[in-house]
Amino acid sequence: MSHAEENAGTRRDFLYYATAGAATVTVGAAVWPIVNQMNPSADVQALASIFVDVGGVSVGSQLTVQWLGKPVFIRRRSEAEIADARSVVLGDLMDTDARNANIREASADDQNRTLDEAGEWLVMMGVCTHLGCVPLGNGAGDFGGWFCPCHGSHYDTSGRIRRGPAPENLHVPVAQFVDETTIQLG
Repeated sequence: MSHAEENAGTRRDFLYYATAGAATVTVGAAVWPIVNQMNPSADVQALASIFVDVGGVSVGSQLTVQWLGKPVFIRRRSEAEIADARSVVLGDLMDTDARNANIREASADDQNRTLDEAGEWLVMMGVCTHLGCVPLGNGAGDFGGWFCPCHGSHYDTSGRIRRGPAPENLHVPVAQFVDETTIQLG
């Protein structure tokens, strides 16, 4: 094989690799805007996590904030509300997922729904799980928690569905205390 033939193979290989590289860059440039448009917008990312000052919330009262376009109930429960929530017979709960979560006592179920071990702080999405209405709070309904007047769903002091058409408990969002008076949602 002559020196010219060896160089021809090398040039041919170079042209193949250069063409493949250019094609890859072109396809990537064409596909990237399509993939990138699926990312959340800046306004959605800005609302993905919010901080709520709960220093002024007194025992037995509730604060409602907007997060991701939905109401969130932040309730500072009284000792009586905590006792009511923890005295429920688990078989009386309507949400079968909650009943089947390997929880043996109502107090353990209630603790899973609260931010602190004592059970004083309860944070829930303020959206009825039936058709998305906003339930009334501050002791409303037959179980002293929340009541959705649109279709008659009654929630207890832990936000668990007790009567009515709602299929699930009020949802508990990702939340945590970042200091003594500030809760982070998201």
